[in-house]
This record gives sequence, structure tokens and C-alpha cells, in this order.
Amino acid sequence: MSKPTRLFDYLKSNIDTAGRNLKLAKRENGGWKTYDKNEVIQIVDSISKGLVAKGIKKGDKVALMSGNRPEWNFVDFACNQLGVAIVPLYPTLSPQDLSYIVKDAEAKMLFVSNQELVFKVEKAVAENNLELEIYTLDEVPNQRHYSELIEYGKQQDTDLKPYNDAVQPDDLLTLIYTSGTTGKPKGVYLTHENIMSNVGACVPLLTDEIKKALSFLPLCHIFERMVVYMYISKGVNIYYAENLDNIVVDINDVKPDVFTTVPRVLEKVYDKVIEKGKALTGIKKSLFFWAVELGHQYQEPKVNGAWYNFKLAIARKLIFSKWQQALGGNIKFIISGGAALQQRLARVFWAADIKVLEGYGLTETSPVIAVNSWDPDDVKFGSVGRVLKNLDVKIAEDGEILVKGPSITVGYYKNEEATKETIDSDGYLHTGDIGELTADGFLKITDRKKEIFKTAGGKYIAPQVMENKLMESVLIGQVMIVGENKKFPSALIVPAFEELEKYCKIKGISFDSRESLLKNPQILEKYQQEIDKANENFGHWEMVKKFVLLPKEWTIDNGELTPKLSLKRKIILQKHEDEINKLYAE
Repeated sequence: MSKPTRLFDYLKSNIDTAGRNLKLAKRENGGWKTYDKNEVIQIVDSISKGLVAKGIKKGDKVALMSGNRPEWNFVDFACNQLGVAIVPLYPTLSPQDLSYIVKDAEAKMLFVSNQELVFKVEKAVAENNLELEIYTLDEVPNQRHYSELIEYGKQQDTDLKPYNDAVQPDDLLTLIYTSGTTGKPKGVYLTHENIMSNVGACVPLLTDEIKKALSFLPLCHIFERMVVYMYISKGVNIYYAENLDNIVVDINDVKPDVFTTVPRVLEKVYDKVIEKGKALTGIKKSLFFWAVELGHQYQEPKVNGAWYNFKLAIARKLIFSKWQQALGGNIKFIISGGAALQQRLARVFWAADIKVLEGYGLTETSPVIAVNSWDPDDVKFGSVGRVLKNLDVKIAEDGEILVKGPSITVGYYKNEEATKETIDSDGYLHTGDIGELTADGFLKITDRKKEIFKTAGGKYIAPQVMENKLMESVLIGQVMIVGENKKFPSALIVPAFEELEKYCKIKGISFDSRESLLKNPQILEKYQQEIDKANENFGHWEMVKKFVLLPKEWTIDNGELTPKLSLKRKIILQKHEDEINKLYAE
């Protein structure tokens, strides 16, 4: 058969799936409701016919605001086979950004998942006089349910073939608005070919033994969305988890072969495992921490010696096998993206025979630029893997990573100025990240270009590297390094309050509020010790000299984090100006 060239070809063409039969599944009435491939196609076609009858045509945009569920992809495929672009909306968007995006994208229709999001959307629509037809995925009183559109579509005698045939590989597939850490959201313009070229370059990761996946990272991010297309193209069964609340239950229920994650989830898994280890006693506890320490010393598989491998085999049998069971028992590998993964986590999970593959990319690159492999000979800890074969990556003189290839966006929707800033005249996209290519072809990210700052002494500080090191402490929930044009770097720290309260219990420290606790000399001394430990890894000028403990977590709702949970540094600096000034006044 001919090679798929439009996204819906993955669903409607007879692609070799190594004998796997696609199923999409969601939680319903305490179990899992599944849809086989034929049911999926029928639903998708009915929605498409309903959209055509409603006057939606090629080139239009349809917005979609929902957590992960099969319906997300039903609507997505129904639109993309008509040449209609999906505009995914983060469920956590502020009302201002929501209104701006819907208006800027000129969305004609909006699918929204539940009652709570309907309130949010209706408010934005009313305040901005937006013309939008709304359908819900859950049953919501006084709202049109998307099943009405399916039924309406079933009544139409529409031949979809001419609509399918009109869709070209370079047609717009989706507009994804990136919030960025400053300014208004920008609509990244991605075509069928952009995303499909990325699927094609990453799909070799899915070996024939991968039959079942769990999807819980937001589909409104291009990372999870591209991976789901990859699963669909290979007939992998996808179980959608709508939120992270029951993720451990879902993992143990589904027993997936693979899932994607962000480092924060792995950090929490690791912290929970260590907590259980601390509750052990005697020989069991000693064995547990011996295995963990051994895991942290794990090198790339081909580097580990015979004596180390002998000890590791014992650790795997006695201790690490239980870690695998905690993740369902079938994991072949986990793909981690979205932020830097602590090396010690990558090492200890690989030691436990849970292969975590760190990758790297941007929305603008559909998204993967580089990724490590499950192949023991093709992984390097501390790197984001080899650059994909269909991309050309070079390092600019100032260290910035530049990338060119078929998965690179043509630019930002209705924003020529931002496009020119990001893509140069030679077609290279400037990632804004600083990195290096190793002699054996692995890419390492060292920092964000825009986040690097100079101290008053003229020394450069790369905050992310230091923040990642500090985040290894279980007592630190969030951290931001400050000190631009100051004598030395300092840290704003939001404690991991759950862990801190446990520490207080053990030490018999009583407190009546978070604020009073964070002024307690014993607590300040403990955090100083954590900082001293992290400082050992840095040059004298990079060491954190002072810190302040903050009682309130940074959140998306309060404007301190982007929907991808990146720090909005300018906002955090403004909000904590007084605390920062005090640090440098003393």
C-alpha cells in the first residue's frame, strides 16, 4: 500500500501493525469501555458528516478543551480528514488566554469535556461576544452533547472521499498556542507532514512486543498527541487516563507496556518508593538502601563491569522486581520529556530494569528533536539522546541549538515578527536552548538561552542546572535561582510541605502555621544543609549563598507557572521582589 501522507491515513489505511488490533479505552462505570478500530472509524465519519452539514469546511478551525479520552481523538480525526484544523485548549487556561486564543484562531466551534469547563468557556464567550457553537463530551444540562452531532451525521448521505482527497500533506493540521513565559500566546502552525514526519522518525522505538499503552500526559501538548498518533499507526491499544489523580491505580489496572511521562511524575514515584524503604526495618531496610545506592552508580549498560552486574542481578531479584510490579509489571520502557530528567533517576530506574528514555523537543518541532533508545548500546545518561535521522541540528557560536527538517513549523499564525525571530533565512529554527553535541552524536542540553544570567562579577549562571540539583532534595518542592547583576546567586524555595511535616514529626518540631515553621531555626538549618550538599557540584561563583523559604506554592492559576509547569520567571521575580531585596540588603 502507499505510504500514509495525511494523518487520518493512520486510521483508514491498512498499515502493517504486527498483528495488533487497535483499541481505544476509557474508564466507565468502574471498568474500561473499549472501542475497536471499526467503531472508531464509524464515530469519526459520523462526526465528520455532522460537521459538513453544519457548514464547517476545509481551512476552518475547531477548538477542543478536554482531558485525555477517546473522544479527543474522535473529534481530532473527524476534523483532520476534512482539512479542518484542531486548536487544542489547555483545561487550565486563564479566561483571558482562552478568549484570546479562540478569537485569534477564529474558531468556529468548540468541543468541551465537562460542566466545570463549560462554565469557564461560557464566561469567556459572553465577555467577548464570541460566535461559537459548543458541544460537550460529558452530559451537561442545557448543553448540546456531541452524540447529537454523531446522530445528525448518521442521517446525512455524504460521501467523505472527495473531502479526504482534498486534504494535502502541507495543509494545516493544528494550531497549538504556546503560552511561553512572557507575552501573549503564539499559535504554532503544524501541518500533516510536520507531525507525520516526526511519527515516522520515532516509530522504530515501538517494537512488536509493545501492545498496550497508558496515556495520561495532556493531549493538548504535542508530545502526548504525537505519541498517541504513533500508537494508532501501529495498532497499539491505548488506555486514556483523564487525570493524574488515580494514575497509580490505572497503571496497576492496565499493566501497560509503555507510557510517556514528565520527570515530576517519576520523581514522585521514586520518593514514594524511598518512603516505603524507610519504613522497613533490619536486614530488609539495609538491603533496600544497598540496592538504591547500587542503582545510583549504574553506568550505561555496556560500561558496567562483571562484578557490578553480578551485584545488580541480586538487587533486581530481591528489591527492584518490586519496583517493576509497582508500575504494573509489564513496562518495556517509559519516555520522559517536557523538562530535564535528573541523571540519578535515569540511572536508578535503568538499574531497576525500567528503561526511562529521555527525549527533547519543542511544540515548534512537532515535537521530538532527539531521544534516547531502549537499546543498551544507544543510550547516554545526561543526554537527551541522538538527534532524529531526518533532522539537521547544529550548534550556533553562542551555544544555541538550531534545527532544520520536515517536522519544523513554517511559523506562528498571523505573527510574522515572531516567525522571523525564531526561524532564520537558512530555515533553521532557533530553539532558545543551549547545548552541545558529543563526539558520538548525543545531544546535551545545558540551559535555556533566555534564562542564563550574569552576576555583578560578570560570571554566567545557568539556573536550570542548579535548580535540578536542588530538586533532588525531597524537602524541596519548587525552586528558582535568582541573582542577575547581584554579587552571588540565591534561591527562592517552596518546601515540599508533606515531606517537611513528616520531618517535623520525626524531629518533634511543633508549629502552628507554615509561616512560623519556615522561620524555625532548626528548619532553616536543615535547608542550609540541603543547599550545602547541592553546592558541592558547582564552581565557587555558582554556589547558592542565601535562600528564602516561601509558604505558598507557585501555580498556573496564580500566573507563576505556564500550563507545562515551567516557571514564569519574570512574574515570580516581581511577586517576590521584597524577599529578594532583603536577601541582598543584608
